[in-house]
Amino acid sequence: MNTLPEWLAYIERQHPQDIAMGLERVRAVAARMGLTKPAKHVITVGGTNGKGSTVAFVEAIARAAGWRVGSYTSPHLLRYNERVRIDGEEASDADLVSAFAAVEAARGDTALTYFEYGTLAALWLFQQAKLDLAVLEVGLGGRLDAVNLVDADVAVITTVDIDHTDWLGTDREAIGAEKAGIARPWKPLVLGEIDPPSSVLRRAYAIGANALRAGSDFFHEPIDAERWRWRDVGTELQLPLPQLRAPVQRANAATAIAALRALRRSLPRNAYAEGIAAARLRGRLQPCVRDGVEVLVDVGHNPQAARELAAALQAQPVAGRTCAVFAALADKDAAGVVDALAAQVDAWHLAGLGGNRGQSAAQLRTRLADTAAAGAGIAESVAQALQSALAQAQPGDRVLVFGSFHTAAEALHWLHSAA
Repeated sequence: MNTLPEWLAYIERQHPQDIAMGLERVRAVAARMGLTKPAKHVITVGGTNGKGSTVAFVEAIARAAGWRVGSYTSPHLLRYNERVRIDGEEASDADLVSAFAAVEAARGDTALTYFEYGTLAALWLFQQAKLDLAVLEVGLGGRLDAVNLVDADVAVITTVDIDHTDWLGTDREAIGAEKAGIARPWKPLVLGEIDPPSSVLRRAYAIGANALRAGSDFFHEPIDAERWRWRDVGTELQLPLPQLRAPVQRANAATAIAALRALRRSLPRNAYAEGIAAARLRGRLQPCVRDGVEVLVDVGHNPQAARELAAALQAQPVAGRTCAVFAALADKDAAGVVDALAAQVDAWHLAGLGGNRGQSAAQLRTRLADTAAAGAGIAESVAQALQSALAQAQPGDRVLVFGSFHTAAEALHWLHSAA
């Protein structure tokens, strides 16, 4: 296998399950690869929502301070290379091919999932690069996620809400217990929520982790329309608003600052402001303009994310209507998502998604029979639904496309190809 597409097709076939929780297999292969620590410092970021944004802020601030930084995130939107970044640049095809070859040579007859292959490849690249900081995003849960084979210097839990219930549990307490598995004894655990589940706090207490909580150990508040303040017991920073547009991004940025400060390594004060202003991330209320109509693309896919989207839309009113293009995987709480956004959306368009976890637009509409989207138009694909929404839009309207990473990816592919 000589190309990245060949490798990606190969690793998709190597395990009968898309998700196989547990660390035994991936730890064994990591040991054979000599993967001890991927960087001088490691921050692992878990949580239901806000993980990718928090990673982006940590990466941008540390790079503004002059650090060599690697980040590992998932899933990707437009190409696999997005998952692995070193010094602000996506890993090249050649680098990823070399990394996958190293994993393959070490695994022997150990079966690995797609995500486990990717995690080991990223860690191998980071170790080769001799980084100051590696920032690792948990794929699913925390305790049994492949990323958790690394002992982080600082663990972060952004938020805990209901998602992936088949794997993590059906309430915040059960889900929080899984996510708290990334914490390490006597190391900092940064909590981005004011009210984390008690299961998270119990885990921190049980292992002696130093829990640092938003609203108790660090604080953030607006100053005016362009600035906000971060503070803890010894420091106050005045910062620009993030370029990532949703109001919740201030909380994500605050959590990122707390995580970096928990490393107890001195960063120039100006690095915080420069990093906050520089951070970018695809698919987080990403704005595009099509035929004079603003299109916002977002990966939000659960009720908590939908509530944050509703707050963002309310904070940024438009003269015309807000139309939503929504496509969700079959295992998501689609009705809860629609209910959270109903007050901010004037018209709904539903689209189907393919794959094992997908569903048709007709199936989705049936599940939404008791919601504001009950009478929505349906389309076979996200691109078709987006075209329909744009055809009906007037100047001053906006279109929100959301519901999953797959939804956002299809929308961005179409918007870029049709430009």
